[in-house]
Amino acid sequence: MIKKIAIIGSGFSGLSAAAYAAQAGHEVHVFEKNSSLGGRARQFTSDNGYVFDMGPSWYWMPDIIEDFFNAFNKKTSDYYELISLNPQFEMVFSDGIMAVPKDYSEMRDLFEIIEKGAAKKLDEFMEDAKYKYEVGMKDFVTKPCHSWFEFVSPKIAKSALKLDLLSNFHRFVRKYFSHPKLIMLMEFPVIFLGAAPKDIPALYSLMNYGGYKLGTWYPMGGFYKVIEAMSEIAKDQGAQFHLNSNVEEIKIKDSKAQSIVVNGSEIKFDSVIASSDYHHTEQNLLQEEYQNYSEDYWEKKTFAPSCLIYYLGFKEKIQNLKHHTLFFENDLELHTSEIYEDKKWPTKPLFYSCCPSKTDKNVAPENCENVFLLMPIAIGIEDNEEIREKYFLEMIERLEKHTKSLNLLSKIDYKKSYCISDFKNDYNAYQGNAYGLANTLNQTAVLKPSLRNKKVKNLFYTGQLTVPGPGVPPSIISGKIAATEATK
Repeated sequence: MIKKIAIIGSGFSGLSAAAYAAQAGHEVHVFEKNSSLGGRARQFTSDNGYVFDMGPSWYWMPDIIEDFFNAFNKKTSDYYELISLNPQFEMVFSDGIMAVPKDYSEMRDLFEIIEKGAAKKLDEFMEDAKYKYEVGMKDFVTKPCHSWFEFVSPKIAKSALKLDLLSNFHRFVRKYFSHPKLIMLMEFPVIFLGAAPKDIPALYSLMNYGGYKLGTWYPMGGFYKVIEAMSEIAKDQGAQFHLNSNVEEIKIKDSKAQSIVVNGSEIKFDSVIASSDYHHTEQNLLQEEYQNYSEDYWEKKTFAPSCLIYYLGFKEKIQNLKHHTLFFENDLELHTSEIYEDKKWPTKPLFYSCCPSKTDKNVAPENCENVFLLMPIAIGIEDNEEIREKYFLEMIERLEKHTKSLNLLSKIDYKKSYCISDFKNDYNAYQGNAYGLANTLNQTAVLKPSLRNKKVKNLFYTGQLTVPGPGVPPSIISGKIAATEATK
């Protein structure tokens, strides 16, 4: 039976769900409240010629992204060119700089220089992480997670202990390395999973493999090229897209979603997939009797961070700046505890700089620089221009010190900030979260918010607040799972 399916939101999970549902032969309509596709991965161009990706900038786990394209007999290279970054990124410490090379043998040499015996330990770490990556990303995260029985397979049962679901990442890293810089390097990727390393399962060493071993990449033209490619694939399958289309209500009758209200007009559908913020979908689009979870449930959940972002154009080149730079001069544990436990603005923040114009001359005018500054922060805290500017000046000062640049403020050609209130306004994000729900042990698999509505037979959820979790590759997988469930 051909179904008419509505998809709310056009981020990675929504586009993935649209492509797979349309490929299965169904009539698919995607409704996006904003004027362009992509959700958090939108792109904008300033009046003076700077092209900014608004969200994701780390292209990791390239094979998982490639899998999406292969499912439609396509390759990423049919749509965009991938550049392998070297160094993958730099880390700035209080006493120096560490550049992470793309070549694994060079990475081993770097580890050995910093800590005697660490090269062999890195091999052991990566061998273990590879196993977790292959089982975790190819099998574990592809389940709809309706029941723990989905994980009762010989392969997963055999892998259970090796997946390290019950040990934490903080202890796991320290089994291999003791030097603070190597520990910080290995712990950094899990910051955006939504909790301190001590609260994240050791399973997520798979991120180190998916990043450091498989490489850090950049799609020429920006991350939005991935959005354009995925939307083109969905359109080729027959999916239809509706921009500036705000879904205001999901109407239920006889325990089934009968229709949605879009910009005041009611449209009938056979199934609905909500790629919109889960909390928003339930609290604002559904009547209370049809909601999976109460407001109290969401208040008790652990969320990944929000962030303060600055999109900057500089009217001259900045020397000594790489494509990706992590400013880790301050204490990682202090910053993470202030995000997840104290829930306040950081006293000694870490932050991240992305300068895609180092790789791609088309994202900035000639002899200019495109810079994106991002500082992870707690969700739901006060957000105003005065606070934003305070941290902006601190980040610029540290950027100047690192690059040995003079008076970068006077060279700013374009400046735009983005923070908690913007995430709420643009994406209906719960308390302004940027990355979804944390991947803590008690929020893993079946313990995450359900992919399907338990009271409405044909309503499904997808994205970073449900399975498998935050990040671009998991969101793409989430869309596939939701489409499979909705088209049964």
